[in-house]
Amino acid sequence: MTNEDIVLSIGTLKEYTSGMIKRCQDAVTLSVDSMVNKNLEQAEKIMESDDDIDLLREYIRDRSIELMASKHPMTKDLKYICVLSDISTELERIGDYAVNICKETIAIGEDEYIKELIDIPKMSDMCSQMLEDLNNAFLEEDAELAYEIALRDKELDRLYLQIRDDSLKVMHRNPEDNINQGVRLLFVGRYLERIGDHITNICEKIIYAKKGTMVEIG
Repeated sequence: MTNEDIVLSIGTLKEYTSGMIKRCQDAVTLSVDSMVNKNLEQAEKIMESDDDIDLLREYIRDRSIELMASKHPMTKDLKYICVLSDISTELERIGDYAVNICKETIAIGEDEYIKELIDIPKMSDMCSQMLEDLNNAFLEEDAELAYEIALRDKELDRLYLQIRDDSLKVMHRNPEDNINQGVRLLFVGRYLERIGDHITNICEKIIYAKKGTMVEIG
């Protein structure tokens, strides 16, 4: 395989990775939308669609291994192939967290929420915007944008702590009736906080691919 062929193969992997980012963005947005609107049917569909994200991960992983093992890419290309494989792993975890949100939504069912959902939708909106901007940073190999996106994770952390404090107060007020759902709301906040962590990890990998140095943000 010529170097030109390797570059074309990397370009294909890049397209698949970009598609994976978009699917994760949809999954996160729609999972919380399902929760807010108690749309259990939509939650079920999102859980089923996670298979598509997993298949993309498998394709990127397997193709990356093939390129590294048998095509002898140059050092720069080898590094980028490794980054693509790592990014697909991070994205798969984001998809898993979207599924977990749907599971909590289904478990809560039609029960009235014990507290108004304010910060969970805020976190979802932030994650969605971060993923949209992440796709741009990835496609353009924009290290500066990637760094700026990663810094936003601090606000997600703050919102999660707010959800935790609010949920604990409500549970403490009426443990018998509120503790089960309160724990589920805590889990959802935690899942969104973890999504932010995975986005940050991807940003660090974009910076590494561009500049050749690992940075730890946050």
